[in-house]
Amino acid sequence: MSSGAPTVELDGSILRVVGEVDVDSVVILRNRGEQLMSAAPGPLTVDLSGLVTAHSAVLSMLLCWHRLALKNQTALTFDGASERLLSLASLSNLQDQIPGFASHS
Repeated sequence: MSSGAPTVELDGSILRVVGEVDVDSVVILRNRGEQLMSAAPGPLTVDLSGLVTAHSAVLSMLLCWHRLALKNQTALTFDGASERLLSLASLSNLQDQIPGFASHS
């Protein structure tokens, strides 16, 4: 059963990621997120509560978004990550690199 193509949408200061992200969809989603982030006028929270998957490709995307936020001097935090995604970040020693993940370890 498929949940359809994953989406990323900007709602005020919330960047929402919804759906099932995999290696085939992550680049398009990452690029769209970067476009939305660049257009956003201030601090952002990335809401991951609608994310269906915990995959290393997702961690890579989040790190890319974090790097862009640093470059643009925009505060960015991540919220609503699943236990599986938090675990994967911890196993990869990335929990301190992704704002909002370290507080859950």
